[in-house]
Amino acid sequence: MKTISLIKPALLGVLAFGLTTGCAAQTTDAQTELDKRIEQFLTEKREAWHDLNVPYEDGRVLHDLIVNNKYQSALEIGTSTGHSTVWIAWALSKTGGKLVTIEIDENRQREAIKNLKALGLADIVDFRLGDAHQLVKTLKGPFDFVFSDADKDWYIQYFKDVDPKLRAGGTFTAHNVLQSINGIPAYMDFVNSHPGYETTVNRSSDSGIAISRKK
Repeated sequence: MKTISLIKPALLGVLAFGLTTGCAAQTTDAQTELDKRIEQFLTEKREAWHDLNVPYEDGRVLHDLIVNNKYQSALEIGTSTGHSTVWIAWALSKTGGKLVTIEIDENRQREAIKNLKALGLADIVDFRLGDAHQLVKTLKGPFDFVFSDADKDWYIQYFKDVDPKLRAGGTFTAHNVLQSINGIPAYMDFVNSHPGYETTVNRSSDSGIAISRKK
């Protein structure tokens, strides 16, 4: 009887291990299929993104920042039609995270939602329609990753509004910082002199991304 009692827990352990392994394999397979679908989509549309979207190279930078740092709570200010949103949501599908993205133009947001739904990423994204000047202030957070790509002369204010909601070790990124656009020089002076952040600039494209990591 004692032998049987010892065998039963062992069998249960084997069964549990088998179920866990099976679930893990299914999850891996699903992610692999998702990755293939998104990579094909992004490759096919690589030269087709206009209307205030980021270059392909910058989308890759955002994706890698999230995956490499295992970020899980992201905010995007400026959805446009969803190129950067796809990259960010794709990264979050790997880390188990969620994204809040804000867009002021209803037509652009509608196109972004269509793109994300087609890829199976819409469930990861909370789409907000409205003026980011007001909406960003109302968000509760906390966030560990932020991508700012809206009106450049408001970058400093977006940063100030998000800062209390950004976790230590989190990253605030801002687009177009290598371009001569009103608001960019003041923003770069601001983040470079901020004692609570370390800022570098990624030059993968001519647009440039300022990457400010919170200490």
